[in-house]
Amino acid sequence: MRINIDDPARPDVLALLEEHLQNMRAISPPESVHALDVSRLKQPDITFWSVRDDGQLLGCGALKELDPQHGEIKSMRTPESLRRRGAAQAVLAHMINVARDRGYQRISLETGSMKEFIPAQRLYERFGFVYCGPFADYQPDPNSVFMTLVL
Repeated sequence: MRINIDDPARPDVLALLEEHLQNMRAISPPESVHALDVSRLKQPDITFWSVRDDGQLLGCGALKELDPQHGEIKSMRTPESLRRRGAAQAVLAHMINVARDRGYQRISLETGSMKEFIPAQRLYERFGFVYCGPFADYQPDPNSVFMTLVL
């Protein structure tokens, strides 16, 4: 597996991000969908990576700088048909290492509270993330779970 900074507008990445947005909209009420569209993922405060194996897209993830000590995990996704191959763990570990290299003191994330999000929550727990309250501009939301990792 190779993890590289990538363009979220690249056709196969764009298709994966569209799958992600459609899935989030199907599961969560509109006010609780915090997934970013491609234009937002191209902003200078966000670094976007893809995970590939022999050129095949296995997943993606992004790291948003909230401030010089705090980053946020965004757009973690693997295609439905290619899950359980280790791409999510690989990109998450990569982003944690980048956050440490940048000198962040912690990284946080928002994910859903519904049963469909339990596998994601378990992945984050395995990496040491703990549940916390809303951060940055988030507000309390029964459809959201907030987690953070002190680096």
